[in-house]
Amino acid sequence: MAAKRRAEAVWEGSLVDGAGRVTMASSGIGEFPVTWAARTETPDKTSPEELLAAAHASCYAMACSHVLTGKGNPPARLTVSAEYTFVPGTGVTNGELSVKGVVPGMDESAFRSAAEEAHASCPISNVVRGNVEVILNASLDPQ
Repeated sequence: MAAKRRAEAVWEGSLVDGAGRVTMASSGIGEFPVTWAARTETPDKTSPEELLAAAHASCYAMACSHVLTGKGNPPARLTVSAEYTFVPGTGVTNGELSVKGVVPGMDESAFRSAAEEAHASCPISNVVRGNVEVILNASLDPQ
């Protein structure tokens, strides 16, 4: 079954002097302020890049868990971070996805291979792929 999710944005004023808000309409979890200054100068509000990073980190965590479980090594814990760089006048220029895993019975090499497989199958990775380079860092957490 297809799952549709919706967010809404409202912007008032010019790009530099205006302000807006983005609402997580499907879940109702909140409304978040956005400004050009927060996007480029002071990170006191969210930005499209932070929202993209949140989507990528959460999607990749699920994909990686699925791949590891399919290999017979369900993770005890995965810690995933995603970071995107925005350059005014250029756009989003690159991304970095990092995963640290606690995976009983799996060595570092097998974990890195599974992490790459998850990156290849993650829906958000696939949306981004071909648009900007995303570097994947994967390592087991020594606990």
